[in-house]
Amino acid sequence: MTPITRMNPASLPDAGNSGYSQISIVEPGRLAFVSGQVAWTRDGGAVATDLQGQARIVAQNLRAALQALNATGQDIVMVRAYMVDMTPAKIGEVMPHLAQIFDGAQPSLTGIGVAALATPELLLEVELVVRLP
Repeated sequence: MTPITRMNPASLPDAGNSGYSQISIVEPGRLAFVSGQVAWTRDGGAVATDLQGQARIVAQNLRAALQALNATGQDIVMVRAYMVDMTPAKIGEVMPHLAQIFDGAQPSLTGIGVAALATPELLLEVELVVRLP
């Protein structure tokens, strides 16, 4: 399988230092679109009240989705992260958890600040586009 090409052209800000790429190029093939994952657990346990706790559960859910697809972080093409009241400090709390699922890859990433998510206790939602191996 052809690897995903990651680019940070000199004409754009260098996102590589932040752990993502400005552009990801994928050869034709099958893609999976992973619905936004939040801090809900399979067993219906209580939602963590802090952002890092939610980020940890979101990352676990994303890893489970990748495993179900027989994919790894290297296969992630695009990440969209929705965060309530997004700030640079909050991004700093979330990125280490996301970086763990990237498996060293630097997928394209968009961060979107929102006023609210599906339920009031949710602070973070992350969706993926994954090239199927």
